[in-house]
Amino acid sequence: MVMNPSEEFLEQGISQQPSNQMRTGKSELCPEIYAFSIQLHRLKMVDTSFGFVGQNLRKASCMTVATLAYQSLGVVYGDLSTSPLYVYKTTFSGKLSLHENDEEIYGVFSFIFWTFTLIALFKYTLIVMSADDNGEGGTFALYSLLCRHARLSILPNQQATDEKLSAYATHGSVETWQSSALKSFFEKHPRFRTGLFILVLLGTCMAIGDGVLTPTISVLSAVSGVRLKITALHENYVVLISCVIIVGLFSLQHHGTNRVAFMFAPIVTAWLLCISSIGIYNIFRWNPHIFHALSPVYMLKFLKRTGIEGWISLGGVVLSITGVETMFADLGHFSSLSIRRLLSSQNTMKISREAFIKPYQARAKTKAVFWPVFIVATFAAVVGSLAVTTVMFVTTCLMALVMIIVWKQRIAIAVAFLVIFGSMELLYISASVYKIPEGGWIPLALSFIFMAIMYIWNYGTTKKHEFDVENKVSMNRIVCLGPSLGMVRVPGIGLIYTNLVSGVPAVFGHFVTNLPAFHQVLVFVCVKSIQVPYISEKDRLMISRVGPKEYCMFRCIVRYGYKDLQQENYDFENRLVSGIVQFVEAEEDTTLKTTFISSCGREVGNMDIENFDAQNQDHSFTNSKSSDILETKIRKGHGGGAPLKDESLHILRAKESGVAFILGHSYAKAKKSSSIVKKFAINVVYSFLSKNCREPDVVLNVPHTSLLEVGMVYHV
Repeated sequence: MVMNPSEEFLEQGISQQPSNQMRTGKSELCPEIYAFSIQLHRLKMVDTSFGFVGQNLRKASCMTVATLAYQSLGVVYGDLSTSPLYVYKTTFSGKLSLHENDEEIYGVFSFIFWTFTLIALFKYTLIVMSADDNGEGGTFALYSLLCRHARLSILPNQQATDEKLSAYATHGSVETWQSSALKSFFEKHPRFRTGLFILVLLGTCMAIGDGVLTPTISVLSAVSGVRLKITALHENYVVLISCVIIVGLFSLQHHGTNRVAFMFAPIVTAWLLCISSIGIYNIFRWNPHIFHALSPVYMLKFLKRTGIEGWISLGGVVLSITGVETMFADLGHFSSLSIRRLLSSQNTMKISREAFIKPYQARAKTKAVFWPVFIVATFAAVVGSLAVTTVMFVTTCLMALVMIIVWKQRIAIAVAFLVIFGSMELLYISASVYKIPEGGWIPLALSFIFMAIMYIWNYGTTKKHEFDVENKVSMNRIVCLGPSLGMVRVPGIGLIYTNLVSGVPAVFGHFVTNLPAFHQVLVFVCVKSIQVPYISEKDRLMISRVGPKEYCMFRCIVRYGYKDLQQENYDFENRLVSGIVQFVEAEEDTTLKTTFISSCGREVGNMDIENFDAQNQDHSFTNSKSSDILETKIRKGHGGGAPLKDESLHILRAKESGVAFILGHSYAKAKKSSSIVKKFAINVVYSFLSKNCREPDVVLNVPHTSLLEVGMVYHV
């Protein structure tokens, strides 16, 4: 792996600094403590490297923006720039081909220009791209903003401590009565929250449906043009060539956006220069008066002259902006500034589409390729306009809510935005509805299948969490068992995986009831997602204590953002033990001194029994808060100062004895009184998804030799 100078310096610091400090002194746990100190230095050095990189980025901001803008050509604008391949031939397919005169061509061009200007330039570039979620765009990014600011989330395991993350920040302008009223409305009406969630799923699944078929249509449309020169080329060979190209393109995806963007940017640049130059030539050669079409009057003339056929043809016009939603969704790969810088160049592309009018007219009159062109044009209209316009309308609706709830704008502004852009998109959607019987049902069917799968997964997960909450073990019962928990506490650490962020899971009750022994140190591990794009490594683990101190039980919440890859490549158990030791060493200054008496008469320090875990979240720690404390302890311990606490040494000795991983499986079953639809959704679909989803043991890279799985069945 090639390292930059800052990384090389950090590696030297990691390898040298701890060794110089740890060679002296004696301790029976010296190797383990030494390993933890190296890890702490590594964490601190990573923070330093981030600062180093950030400083360089600020110095070279102009160069960075230029590089990102160049890369965005190969990814973001690839979709926008290829629309001349099929916009005109799609618009003038069918009966509208009988109206191919200057008036109709001017009308279509006017629709294309103003659609691109209003939706792509004004709506997305100037407004929507400003509503990014920590640099991320797309439907889920807008929904994430709304969830954090209005508590619209239907995720069941959210905590107040999550709001302390820097990426979670919701502070801003002063709350207005409009935003307060809208928040209160959603809080009082859970059905509207569910409806908003379904709307988000609809937009997301429509984008997936579009992504399934659009690459095929684009490539097939381009390759079909070869038959203009090679008339003897059979349709089967056109399909075969298209398949080879598509497989080759998708095989490059695993190289990442950075390399793919650099690879495709020169191709898209050459394409833009080509169509621009040809377009300028054709304007002066064939029709210098095309600029008259910039007048919106030609749109009205077009609809008046063509009637219902002109209205139906708008499904082809909307293909000129099929890439604008991708432009917003790809913010995380680039930046809003770099994407905005290049959008002005697309106006040249709009003018250049005139260059394709005459070739299309000649192509459509060639009998040999009429049906291939017609089929491609039809499917392009179907796929691009039933899918893309729906996503755009969903984005418009979400943006209206963002304006009120997040930006604290007046309702009148949000309504104006919704009416202006929503009416345009509904016009295109209405024109596309006519194509449903002709094949438009294909992307719709795919979208609704994906939507049903997502909704069933969310419904089943929510019911599973409700079951876990209702059946969790009472802390009062745990305390009444005493520090030994009614079992023999054997050396070692036991990690119990659960979906709960508070309380003791029901699976632990089975161990208490049926097993004669358990480990000295118990850690309840919960892997959960938070409504932010990314979680930094220093905030990944949140550790707190469960129950009184002498019980030696802890909770570790592993947090991920919705854009994080839930796969840990590091040695999780070592990092977890290190985090627990950090928590114990830093705990003395934050532990409450109040004493309570449980219902069974046992004296318990620190917290009330029933609400212990929930209240103790205020005293939880992340790695970033306590690493300095532990490092200071380690240095003092080897220099003759205060050593580690006895509890910390106890935990490290338990680690030496071994770590066991217990994973609780909850299997959902529909009640006998449930409908057939619900039984199929829960017993078949959700069961299949549960068996094939990525479990916490995979996420945290748990060795299978140390894994024990326990199953439970619950009815919904």
